[in-house]
Amino acid sequence: MSSHVIGLDAGTSSLREADHLLVTLAAELALPEGVFGCTHLVRGDRPRVALSFTLPSEATLNAAREGLMALGYEATDGAPDAVGRAVLYPGVPSLTGTVTVGQLLADSAIDRVTVLGAPGVPAADLPLITRDHVRPVWQGPELVLAAVPAARGTLVPFEVPDPTPCCADH
Repeated sequence: MSSHVIGLDAGTSSLREADHLLVTLAAELALPEGVFGCTHLVRGDRPRVALSFTLPSEATLNAAREGLMALGYEATDGAPDAVGRAVLYPGVPSLTGTVTVGQLLADSAIDRVTVLGAPGVPAADLPLITRDHVRPVWQGPELVLAAVPAARGTLVPFEVPDPTPCCADH
């Protein structure tokens, strides 16, 4: 990740809310394609989800900082932690429908796919049903997508687009 990173703690309480805010802010700030927008879980007395943007240049960083201030947000230098969950990243618009693992790796910033419970690397021709919701996580310098086996020899991203909230049935 670049040194042109700003963080933002808007007090969002859910990943869905943070995802929406990231996409909205990127559009309002007219951030260029290729920007990384990540969510970060903040633990402690007031658990919440913070945001970060990795920008291509110092000029873009300064413009984003000014734009955030104009919108009433306070940006800080750097990300809240090194384990961001990427929502915006190069190639994410192409990850819709079903793609192969090889296509995913070739067409996006994702460096690696891991299959939970399976050793080794998945075959490049293995289909991955994206559900239009692909959220890789930074593991050191690599952006890694965790996937799970699905029906008929396919994979799906581990994170589901619309999770059932805890205790939804009580």
